[in-house]
Order: sequence, then structure tokens, then C-alpha cells
Amino acid sequence: MAEINKNPTGNARAGGRGPGRGPRRTRPATGESTEASLEGGGDSELSEKVVFINRSAKVVKGGRRFSFSALVVAGDKHGRVGVGLGKAVEVSEAIRKGGEMAKRHLVTMSIKEATIPHEIICFHGGAKVLLRPASPGTGLIAGKTVRAVLELVGVKDVLSKSLGSNNPSNVVKATLSGLQQLRLREDIYRARGLEFKPRTTAVAVAPAVAPRPVPTPAARVAPAARVAPAAPVAPAAAAAPAAPVAPAAPVAPAAPVAPAAPVAPAPPSADSGAAPANV
Repeated sequence: MAEINKNPTGNARAGGRGPGRGPRRTRPATGESTEASLEGGGDSELSEKVVFINRSAKVVKGGRRFSFSALVVAGDKHGRVGVGLGKAVEVSEAIRKGGEMAKRHLVTMSIKEATIPHEIICFHGGAKVLLRPASPGTGLIAGKTVRAVLELVGVKDVLSKSLGSNNPSNVVKATLSGLQQLRLREDIYRARGLEFKPRTTAVAVAPAVAPRPVPTPAARVAPAARVAPAAPVAPAAAAAPAAPVAPAAPVAPAAPVAPAAPVAPAPPSADSGAAPANV
């Protein structure tokens, strides 16, 4: 029979713990890596980011009891990322639980170089997130919640916009849902049984530029000789006055026209009543 010790207050303890309680759980040593036990192979490149910490209170007879929940995102920045929600009475314990849960639920995403292969709109609950690929050098144009997920995935150039609810949990899950739906061009060809031919882009060769000649100091140019002023032009001679024109001769009056001769009366006609001549 196990020996039961009693403390001065009268409470029975077995092995230093209350009745029905097991031994204390031992935490790993400071130098021991928890990632090795979680991943099985020891992946020390996983990074964590705390997205949001929430505090909740429970009202009891003696007052209020506070508890905390931490939303943590973990990833290796090479296409794998996971999210976890840890709950505990202390903040540090909640963050630790969330990190462990995120590392246990890593998923692989399809990314193209430093951006995403195509545009996508993703939903989760009331959250709506738009992700759009961007040219190199653009950077992460995103809010703090979406940025945390994209940075741990390994995306460096992307355009994003949160169009719905700003609840951190829903926004993170919507972003993860959209990243899981991304498909590379070669993956789609392979699924359809088609031959994938990568696009060949012609590289433009810049023409060789001849080195610029070093300018030499030019010889000093002598000033031009002063041009003498032109001689003044003599005024033109005055023109002689034109001779007066003689007046025209007067026109003679026309001769008077003679009156016309009177017309003789016509002879009487044969039909005017005279007797016809005998033949």
C-alpha cells in the first residue's frame, strides 16, 4: 500500500501531487529541438510568426479567470506552410502549442520563382482575399495577416487585397485555401496527359557600344576680322516729268438720212370683178 503523506493543512498528497493526478510532465531541455521530434527528420529551417493573440475571460465566484489563444503560422520559405491555434492560461504556453500544431500541419504550395503562377480569389467564412502575381522587385503588397503567410511560403513579389472580413483566423485560412488551389502550367499538362514544352524566350543581345573618345582641348580660335561697313548707296536721279498728251480731235456730226420713197399702190387683181378675157 502506497504511503500517504499529509501536509499541515490536512490535504492528502500521493507522491507530492493531489489524489488522481499523475506525475508532472517534463519539459524538453533548453538545447533539445522540438522541431526534430515533430518533423521526424529535424528541420531547423522552420520559422514561426505569431499573427494574433486573443484574451478571453471567464467570470467565476471569486472573480475572472483569463485564458489566451495564439494564432501561429509556421513555414520553411520554400513552399511549405502551416497554421495552428494554441490555447493556454499563459501567453507563452499558447504560442508554443500553436507553433507545434502549425508544424504538424504543413502543406506544400505551388509557387513560381518568387511569385505565384496565376491570379486567384479565395474565400473562408466572411473573408475574401485576392492574390495577383507581380513582376520582380514589386515586393509584398499585403496586410500584416496575409503578409505573414506569404513570407513563410517564400513569395517575395505579389499583389493582394483583403475584400471581406478582417478576422485574422478567417483571413489566414482564406489565404492558405487560395495558395493550395494554385497550379503550375506543367502540372496541368501532366494531369491532362499532354507534352509540356517550356516557352523559350529569345534573349536580346545589346549591341556593342564603342567607347566614347576622350575630348581633347581644342585650339583657341582667333577672332574673326572686323568687317568694314558698306559704302552708302547714292540716291537715284529724279525722273523727268512726262510730256502732256494732246487733246483728241472733235468728231464730225453724222449726215442726215434721206426719207424713204413712197410705195406705189398695187394693180387691181383679176378677181376683183372684171370680166375674164376671151380666149
